[in-house]
Amino acid sequence: MSSLLISQPKYSWLKELGLSEDNHGVYNGTWGGSGEVDNCMVFFVVLKATMAEYEETIQKSREAWKVWAEVSRVPAPKRGEIVRQIGDALRKKIKVLGSLVSLEMGKIYVEGVGEVQEYVDVCDYAVGLSRMIGGPILPSERPGHALIEQWNPVGLVGIITAFNFPVAVYGWNNAIALICGNVCLWKGAPTTPLTSVAVTKIVAEVLEQNNLPGAICSMTCGGADIGTAMAKDERVDLLSFTGSTHVGKMVAMMVQERFGRQLLELGGNNAIIVFEDADLNLVVPSAVFASVGTAGQRCTTTRRLMLHESVHDTVVERVAKAYKQVRIGDPWDPSTLYGPLHTKQAVEQYLAAIEKAKQQGGTLICGGKVMDRAGNYVEPTIITGLPHDASIVQTETFVPILYVLKFKTEDEAFAWNNEVKQGLSSSIFTKDMGRVFRWLGPKGSDCGIVNVNIPTSGAEIGGAFGGEKHTGGGRESGSDSWKQYMRRSTCTINYSKDLPLAQGIKFE
Repeated sequence: MSSLLISQPKYSWLKELGLSEDNHGVYNGTWGGSGEVDNCMVFFVVLKATMAEYEETIQKSREAWKVWAEVSRVPAPKRGEIVRQIGDALRKKIKVLGSLVSLEMGKIYVEGVGEVQEYVDVCDYAVGLSRMIGGPILPSERPGHALIEQWNPVGLVGIITAFNFPVAVYGWNNAIALICGNVCLWKGAPTTPLTSVAVTKIVAEVLEQNNLPGAICSMTCGGADIGTAMAKDERVDLLSFTGSTHVGKMVAMMVQERFGRQLLELGGNNAIIVFEDADLNLVVPSAVFASVGTAGQRCTTTRRLMLHESVHDTVVERVAKAYKQVRIGDPWDPSTLYGPLHTKQAVEQYLAAIEKAKQQGGTLICGGKVMDRAGNYVEPTIITGLPHDASIVQTETFVPILYVLKFKTEDEAFAWNNEVKQGLSSSIFTKDMGRVFRWLGPKGSDCGIVNVNIPTSGAEIGGAFGGEKHTGGGRESGSDSWKQYMRRSTCTINYSKDLPLAQGIKFE
């Protein structure tokens, strides 16, 4: 009898995703994988890519691009139609795929389903976008001339995603990159390979049904060797990397060394600022959701809660009370709001951060312990009393620890928000409209996401997602993020019989 748990009736639903006991970790139009064996939670075996298989995949992806980018065969609206079909295929599998995300990553079931919904939503968005992308016609100073912007696909987009959003981040990149005329090569997180395989099977089936090369959406499971190869490979025209600032910096240097394009979505040391006039009935659930959701493993998780001195004690008391009511348990249980951390390493980071916070003067209000139950469960934690510039407060730790800071003035709070190295998400709670627009203005938040009276997490797909400084500067999903996946040409067309020069120069 097989020792792998997929053989048990409890997990038989995973076969609906095309998964079996042995799964190939390479897709480039055909399935393969002859590298190391990755035993995923004793549920499955996934065969990783070798460097030879990576090379083969790159070559097939480049060949597939010649078909995908051919306007006469697959114009942008046709590409949008393919993306629409991908979205529909995901809809049909949304619950079972969301269950897999919950199983493999550890987030609660409703968040797993919500993550797949994000991919679906981006597909819907991209369908409309496929009929709208384009550049302006600009006025030319030369008679009988037209000045236009032409946007073309960059070619091959490499996508490296993180464990915490193993579906959504790929979806943001994949759907937009495809309608722009690019092909994609995906390397998911080494700890969530089953999700990568399952999503790729769904996408591959759509391509196959439309008689298109499967290598339009290639996938390789692997570790740092594959990621490094993608970063250094000049055939990867754009590399989108989501992960830690530490690894992102190394990726950026490798890509820049070859003058390549990069799109970085890195860390965030995000703050909620609560002023004296804030509606505390909005503050408390917002702070709890943003700090406890996904067990503190979102890049937009609230890690710093800055409270005006007049409301500090009240908010701490109410948030701590709400923390103690958070339902902790099996991510598959519909009543659960908080599941385990992803790895044992994260548990160690949690304990180390709490110890440092105590050494630097912090007071533990609630939490602070590893829970006595199977899995990587830790208590959601609140720490007060630390100075705003304490080294542990300035450090993003990817665990559910909330540092509460007390401030006196608006200028002080805005400065504290901006003093950390990352610049991803931020939020204030206030009724003062003057303060709102100061917050949104040049002397306000320096983050890519600047909110008012809502949490730091839970971004919509219609806006550009990303941040500044050590967050990397990249933008994904909505607004004009599509421009990151295309190259721009300024084109001057002379339709006259004369040859006037710009700036009135005479060369006769």
